[in-house]
Amino acid sequence: MGIIGDGLDRVVQQAFTRPIPKSAGAQMRYLVKQLKGTRAVADLLGVSQRTVERYVKDQIRRPRADLAQRLEDAVRQRWQPRVRAQARKQAATTAGLVIDTRARFGFTAAPGTTDDARVRHLTLALPPHHVARLFDAQERGASEQQLRDVAAEALGEVYFRDGGRRAAGLEIRFTDVEHIEFDL
Repeated sequence: MGIIGDGLDRVVQQAFTRPIPKSAGAQMRYLVKQLKGTRAVADLLGVSQRTVERYVKDQIRRPRADLAQRLEDAVRQRWQPRVRAQARKQAATTAGLVIDTRARFGFTAAPGTTDDARVRHLTLALPPHHVARLFDAQERGASEQQLRDVAAEALGEVYFRDGGRRAAGLEIRFTDVEHIEFDL
């Protein structure tokens, strides 16, 4: 995915109550149980079915680096789905999220105002309704640019327009994202 989609995935992973399995064999066994078979796991990871069976039986213990990363990512993506859903629901209904970003912000506003883009570092609490829009867009399979547009609208509303108290009609351009982090 992209920087915003990955950030949203990482924030719900903070809610995990147990760590993911550490060994390659335990990770393979978890995936086999989740996907209901070694063939599906082999197709997912791009290895042979026999290789998956060897990991399940602990005949192979150390995967090569690229396989180890794909394996960990696949397990992390499926780990504790109820906890993940509960964290998303809580952030989208009551708690909101904290966003920390360093990016270039520009504006489209009325004539006579400054619209020069500049790099800013912002740390803000996003209200739940903006968080719900971000999670909904991510679940619908929105592209990175669409997620960035939703985040720009949220940042514009919270920081630049101050909830409608100033700078009415100001549209935010959110580009050159150096980093973005979310926190529960």
